[in-house]
Amino acid sequence: MLRNAPKFYEVAKRIVEITEDCILVAHNAQFDYRILCTEFRRLGFEYERKSLCSVELSKDLIPGQASYSLGKLVRSLGIPVTDRHRASGDALATVKLFKMLLDKDTTKSIIQKSVRLNPKLQLEPRHLDIIGELPSATGVYYIHKADGDIIYIGKSNNIKKRINQHFTGTNAKSKKIQAQVSTVTYEATGSELVALLKESEEIKKVKPIHNRALRRSIFTHALYAFKDENDYLNLKIDVADGRKKPITTFSNRQSGKSFITKAVEDYNLCQKLAGLYKTKTSCFNYEIKNCEGACIQKESPESYNKRVQSLIEKNSYSNKNMVIVDRGREVDERSAILIENGVFKGIGFFNLNYQITNLEVLESIITPMENNRDSQHIIQNYVRKNKLLKIIQIQPNTNNT
Repeated sequence: MLRNAPKFYEVAKRIVEITEDCILVAHNAQFDYRILCTEFRRLGFEYERKSLCSVELSKDLIPGQASYSLGKLVRSLGIPVTDRHRASGDALATVKLFKMLLDKDTTKSIIQKSVRLNPKLQLEPRHLDIIGELPSATGVYYIHKADGDIIYIGKSNNIKKRINQHFTGTNAKSKKIQAQVSTVTYEATGSELVALLKESEEIKKVKPIHNRALRRSIFTHALYAFKDENDYLNLKIDVADGRKKPITTFSNRQSGKSFITKAVEDYNLCQKLAGLYKTKTSCFNYEIKNCEGACIQKESPESYNKRVQSLIEKNSYSNKNMVIVDRGREVDERSAILIENGVFKGIGFFNLNYQITNLEVLESIITPMENNRDSQHIIQNYVRKNKLLKIIQIQPNTNNT
């Protein structure tokens, strides 16, 4: 089909003429527009047009679709398509979709707002070269200036996609990164937990200029336990206090409240003693027979405290010797996050054929990392959210002092 097709320079003048004073409409317009600009640039011509993306418009005007790829979208909307994946077929399908979008946007406000002059958002050739070298993998990335200095550190489950977002972003930080970036290096981790831990530690060490917001602690609230005058263990979500030892920590108060609400249900705890229901008498759950009555001393402290203790042990790794096993960088590899006597020791990678059963074996593959409140928060938060995570309890090394 391409063998006898005209070369781009042969049709370039016609493209300029038919798009003069027009808005280009395309499904994923940024991609098509970038190709056009690149080809014109090779001819020494700066091609500049306004454009509309039917993907973005569809997401605004037809929300809730399972997929916004052209084929699946037009099929779900009952738009007939012929000659799919050929230029004419896809173009005609996009025309029909765009007519439907125009009908749906009765005020035309979204269409008007979506029209924008693309060159401001286009990737420069040097940015394209950088992205071309990056993988779509989980890991930590480092954005460097020309002199090698790191100006930003981040983590992502898709490094290539995340860097592309930095390079096409329009906020102040993105624009500064776009102007200063010379190269991007990365370290694949496979595991999101390992990436989170590495990102946190490296930001603290390197202090990149554009990571200012992330240098502060990444959690604001914590779960604390205390005994009341009747010897019952009470729970409380409060602002994190460095002088107190928390059971676990949260990024915000709402996250903590959601956790404790679920814990009341999972461990059959009292709403009043869990800090969710302020009352001088019984809690609401007792009235509907979902509470054993610790709120009015009907259940013994010993019986009630056992369940609270189970919650504490499940969500705190104090004094525990364990290894959290997560994805590795390759199919036959796993990552290991070592906790020794309740202290985060570091991370490492091992082959699936390699048995990890005790601290001595583990310590040989672990890269030491700093144990701090942020690393504890990252680990506890990740374990809470990933219920199927493999956690191995390990035997302490008797030779350790």
